[in-house]
Amino acid sequence: MTIQIFDAIAPDYDKVNRVLSLGMDRRWRQKAVHFLPEGSALRVLDLAAGTAEMAIVLGREARVGRVTGIDCAEEMLRLGRLKVQQQGLTGKVELIAGDALALAFKDHEFDVVTAAFGVRNFPDLMQGLAEAFRVLKPGGRCIILEFSMPSGWWQKIGHSLYLGMAVPLIGGLFTGKKEAYCYLGRSIRAFPSGERMGRIIRQAGFGVIERYALAMGAVTICVATR
Repeated sequence: MTIQIFDAIAPDYDKVNRVLSLGMDRRWRQKAVHFLPEGSALRVLDLAAGTAEMAIVLGREARVGRVTGIDCAEEMLRLGRLKVQQQGLTGKVELIAGDALALAFKDHEFDVVTAAFGVRNFPDLMQGLAEAFRVLKPGGRCIILEFSMPSGWWQKIGHSLYLGMAVPLIGGLFTGKKEAYCYLGRSIRAFPSGERMGRIIRQAGFGVIERYALAMGAVTICVATR
């Protein structure tokens, strides 16, 4: 999906996410934050930050000292900055335009890298993961929250029907951009799940990798350590 389409659906993006996830997307982000490492004043990089939903959850955490969110969609970031300001987090959360495949940060600059429902849209997943690995400190943690396909056959069939029929219908009704939500279903079905995703993360250089299934496997949290 192009940056222009993300910008076009930005005004209704959060609302549609609430509807499509039955309000669970906020809880999934909070679960991902539970995997932050021990410590204080953690410096966190949030990839594909969009409208700052994950960055705001991170910014509320006492262990986090600073959150830098990057995204290539300017309208998403504009709305995100407004939300950060409304939450009183402007001193702790910064949103900047940037390319996740060519991060403008030094090696070993962050304690944590997060990505919530964003790595699926990377033009080159391996390059994005390699960049996340590069900017993490030794022992740093990468936390990826992403849609996935369930492993059970009946869950997989039901989820495929939901992605192919309900998601474009609902997304189209709210935004007038049905194709954007057709893309969502296609991208989820094509994205690597389970052990296949684990292998790709390992190939990017990460060591210990843990996976946690949510929503009967429709969402997965991957936690990888540098």
